[in-house]
Parts: sequence; C-alpha cells; structure tokens
Amino acid sequence: MVKEEIKKAARNKKPRRAGMGLATAVVLGLALTACSSDSGSTAADASASKSTECPASQASGAAAGQAGSGAPSGAAGGASLSFAKTVKASDTSTSTVIDPTGAQIQCGKVEVATHSDVVYSTPTANGKKAELKLDLQVPETDGKKPLVVYMTGGGFAMADKTGNLNQRTYVAEQGYAVASIEYRTVTSGATYTETLQDVKSAIRYLRAHADEYGIDPANVAVWGQSAGGYLAAMTGTTNGVKEFEAGENLDQSSDVQAVVDEFGPGDLSKTASDFDAATQKTYLAAGTSSAQFVFGAGTKKSLDDDPKAIQAADPSTYADSSDPAFMLLHGSDDRLVSPSQTLTLHNTLRAKGVDSTRYVLEGADHGDLSFMGGDSSAGLKWSTEQVMGDIVTFLGKHLGS
Repeated sequence: MVKEEIKKAARNKKPRRAGMGLATAVVLGLALTACSSDSGSTAADASASKSTECPASQASGAAAGQAGSGAPSGAAGGASLSFAKTVKASDTSTSTVIDPTGAQIQCGKVEVATHSDVVYSTPTANGKKAELKLDLQVPETDGKKPLVVYMTGGGFAMADKTGNLNQRTYVAEQGYAVASIEYRTVTSGATYTETLQDVKSAIRYLRAHADEYGIDPANVAVWGQSAGGYLAAMTGTTNGVKEFEAGENLDQSSDVQAVVDEFGPGDLSKTASDFDAATQKTYLAAGTSSAQFVFGAGTKKSLDDDPKAIQAADPSTYADSSDPAFMLLHGSDDRLVSPSQTLTLHNTLRAKGVDSTRYVLEGADHGDLSFMGGDSSAGLKWSTEQVMGDIVTFLGKHLGS
C-alpha cells in the first residue's frame, strides 16, 4: 500500500501550477455522434466549416468492431459483454441529480485547428519502443488556451484517441485546447502504473510545447470517461507522486488544476458492487482485463486476491487536501460501472477537504452504451447542452477560458 505520508512528502516538492515552480474490458467512452472539423487535418488545413451538425465519429466502425471482443468476464480480447441485470440505487444526498434530456450540443460556431498523430512519448516496454500519439484541437481565437487532456475509455484493453469527437470538439469551441491521447493498455503488457505514467507524460509534453500550440501551461485539466475517468481521477490525486513520473520532459510539471471523471471506477474490486450477485461474480473472475491492469499481463489472480495491490491502484488512496477540484458524473442506471464508485471517491475527496462536485444523471446508463450495446439513444444523455454545459462551466471556474 502506498502510505499517505509518502505522498505528502513528495507533494512538498511540487508546484501546484506549471507557472509556479473500467474497470472492465468493455468501456470505450465513445458516442455515436461527433461534431468537428476534419479530424485528419493539420493546423494549416483545418476545416472552416460552420455547420452545426455533428457528423459521426471516424472511430465508430473500428471501435465498434473491437468492443465486443473485450469483456469483464475475461481477459482482453475475451468473451462478450456482461451487463448487470439489476443496479442498486446509491445515495445521492451529496450529489446533484439532473434530468439528462433536452437539446443536444451544437458545433461549428468556432473554427478549430486540429493537430493529428502528434508523438508525445516513446516508452520502451518488453524490449520494444512504442510511439504514443495524441490529437490536439485548438480553437482559432486570440490568446493562450487552457489545456484539457482527454482520455477515452476502453476497459484498459484499448485506447482509441479518435473517439468521442463530438464532446471534445464542443469543449474546444468553448475556448480550450483539447488533447485526446492514446495510452498503453493491458494488450501491450501495461499495468496502471505505466498507463498513468503515459498520461502524465502527455501533460509534460504539452507544457513543454505550450508556446508552439498556443496553450496556457498554468491551467491544465484532465477529463476522462469510464477507464479514462479512472485515469483522470488517478492523475488528479497523484499530483507530485514521483513513482508515476517517467519518460520525456521531466523538467516539466504533470500537475493538473482540475479533474472531470465521467462514470469511472475507483476501487477496481468493487466495480460491480451495485450489481446482482451473478454479475459481481463475473467481474471478480480470475484473469480479467482489470486484474491484468493491476497485477500484470497473463495474471491468474482475481481482483479479490490482493487487497493491498487494489488499494495502491485506487485514486482514493492518494487523496489529500492539496488535490485539484473534481467533477464526477455517473448515470443512475449504469450497468457496467457501479454508480457507487464515483460516490465513494466523491465522499473521500470531500472528507479530505477537496472541492468535489458529483452529478447523477437520472435514468442514464453507461455513457458509451449507445456505441457498444446497440442502444443508439443511451449515449445522447451524455451529450446534452445541460450536461456538457455543466462540464464547461466547471472548467471555466477552475481554469478560465
């Protein structure tokens, strides 16, 4: 277990701002609709389209084909999806419950330049060097832009940076530089340690190249969905923890000033704790992708086998009063990640004195279910003007724009 005093000692040396010194193997965090200029363009040839329509994400076909190959019941590339049959209601007394219906987000009001396939890190694992890439969207408006680093879901088995294009572009149009990153997963032999190192490496890279891209390096947020939400939470609570710093640009800070965690797990052994007994058993089978994410590729362990290792992989373990502001969101009817996962983290953060706000979307299922589960309307609850407006308001409060 990583002890609290170790984290506090490390934090004594870190600046709070650069200028000052899930999960299962099925969670993609993608939506069917997307609004953007050409995602394959560069800054020089970014689309000038003013359409408010949200065209389909280019990731849709490829990701959909992979989605069914991963599952909570087995290793990456294993069996089919396992949805909970029942979802126990969780306490909402410390959360804001919203009705996620209403108008969808619209795009095309601001021109956005896109820098695609930017190599941000070249880590070496198992004797092989990998190239990790990001796609960066920057609105073509005056001034330096606060940075939002986005992590897609993928059940820790895949990380398609082209996903969820609609919401990313919407946020960029509100005045933010939005970088969607790929990161190592269990399919490349990574555990949560290496994956978190990748996220922090991307932040350091973007700070190092802030002038090139028009980024304000003093104001950085992380935003993720499902497995990406977990990574966002881990990034926020491990500001300054040196064991998660590796790779290039180590002279830059990886600290963030705000976190948006949408339906991400926390305690991976309790991802199914709100679900029926049969589903809980499935999630705790030996060798799942979540187990490999903690214990390593090819493990025969279950998430129930080593509580100390699970605790070391839980963002709540690292929470303390110096953490950045958090915004957590969860659907009340999420059948892939128990709603109580974000509630537990939210309550822990608040107990530590952290500014944490949690929203519960009444009747909403897992945010990427429209993409993987055949329900084309489920994901729309996550891309309404109300939900995305709340996210942008949170970013504006803590980053400015």
